[in-house]
Amino acid sequence: MKKFYILSLLLVSFLLFTPRAIAQNTAIPTFATEKPIEGLSIYPNPVVGSKVYITSNKNQTKEVEIYNVLGKKILNARITGKELDVSELTPGIYILKIKEGNTQATRKLVVR
Repeated sequence: MKKFYILSLLLVSFLLFTPRAIAQNTAIPTFATEKPIEGLSIYPNPVVGSKVYITSNKNQTKEVEIYNVLGKKILNARITGKELDVSELTPGIYILKIKEGNTQATRKLVVR
């Protein structure tokens, strides 16, 4: 009985006097509003072949980054036309980050 009392006392004192975990700030940071790319079109989506076409009103050189759903950068490309080769991608869902001049956009891409 004495052993149980000592163990209970230790447990209670441990729970009462241990420092509490401090909550982390989990708020999403606010970014400056991105300027959208006017007339942005990505097709076909879902992609069945090895090519995806990215067009816009300005039709300037585009920097394209492709990320998997875990946030790992899979592909980085610069396209001057409208054709992007995605033959290296395995079937799945990806995030496209497209920059054209001082504008940018983020879109979902499905590869089958």
